[in-house]
This record gives sequence, C-alpha cells and structure tokens, in this order.
Amino acid sequence: MNQSKRRIIGVDPGLASSGWGVLELFQGRLHYIAHGCIETSSEMPRGERLVHIHQSFLEILKTYKPTEAAMESLYFGKNISSAMSVAEARGVLHLALGSYRLPVRELAPNAIKKAVVGVSKADKSQVQEMLRLILGLKEIPKPDHASDALGAAVCAAHLID
Repeated sequence: MNQSKRRIIGVDPGLASSGWGVLELFQGRLHYIAHGCIETSSEMPRGERLVHIHQSFLEILKTYKPTEAAMESLYFGKNISSAMSVAEARGVLHLALGSYRLPVRELAPNAIKKAVVGVSKADKSQVQEMLRLILGLKEIPKPDHASDALGAAVCAAHLID
C-alpha cells in the first residue's frame, strides 16, 4: 500500500464566492484540514474581483501546501448568464494552481455527488450531511460553495492515477 500523504485542495469556482476545502489522505483515511470561501462584492469592478480571488487563493495555497487539486467543472444549469464570470474565476484559480505546479482534476458535479453520497442526483443537503459524516465534522460544512469544494476533494481522493 502506498504510504505517501496526499493533500488535496478542492475548489468550487465562482466570481461572488469561490469555495475551497483541504483534506489529507494518509494510509487510506481522509483527514479534514480546513475549508472556506473567497468572497467578492458585486460593487467591485470585475478586474478587482478577479485579482482578489487570485491573491487570496495564492495565500491559501501557501498556507495549506496542497500536493494536488480538484476543481468542479463548469456547469451551466439554468443560469447560463453566470457562465462567463464563473469561467473567469476558474481561469484565475487555475493560474494560481499552475504557479504552484499542482495537478488539477476536473470533476463533473454529478461525479462528485456519486463519490460522496453514492447517487449522482443527490441533493445539496444529502451531500453536506455525508461530508459531515465522512470527515467527522460536528456540523455540516458551510457555506455551500465550501461544501462543494470539500466534495470535490473527497471525490479526487478516491481516484488513483
């Protein structure tokens, strides 16, 4: 069995709120490290929002020193108008990950749900409760974007190259 530690940062990109969550996988066990969101105000010019996301994420990478990353892939859903701003946020997050030379797994939302809950059409509350159980947390991880990021990290932990 491979005894190396994997420190995985999961990312749920967004212009208003980019979620992140860090887990460690060691000896077949997942260990929760931290999670949170990078928030930006709609009052800020778009360029400043993107700079804030990039700089904040670089600080998170510096602090938690992940060895790999997992990012939720772009999902249009019913809100196609937000796709461009999400894509821009993804770009600056990828730029930060690239500057640390971290491998990034792109994961579809339904793949993340299946990895966490066992069902690809699970709802958000089911995913959050399973994350609470899997990671041994006292409360469900919040806010939603941070929870989604933790889900991406859990999904990536189950994947082997």
